[in-house]
Amino acid sequence: MNIIWTISTLDRRTSDGFVTTAHWQASAVDGEHSAAIYATCSWPEGQPTVPYDSLTQEQVLSWVWASGVDKDATEAALAAMLAEKEAPTQASGVPWAAA
Repeated sequence: MNIIWTISTLDRRTSDGFVTTAHWQASAVDGEHSAAIYATCSWPEGQPTVPYDSLTQEQVLSWVWASGVDKDATEAALAAMLAEKEAPTQASGVPWAAA
């Protein structure tokens, strides 16, 4: 399973360029199956203190994880989603449908 964390966009104040919200995604691929989790993380005014023009994705991801996003739990949830796709435990349909 390959997991990739990305920051899709940042919201920032135009007055000083400081970031207020990060939109993040964690996606996983295992063979032909994929899964993704998307969420946002916000900070109070005055934090973080690095201007927008000086940021890297790695730095923002570290803020996301430090803000309470549990990296291990998120990756475990992705693994569970992939496992369900590979071996479904539930299905839908009717028994009289044409095969």
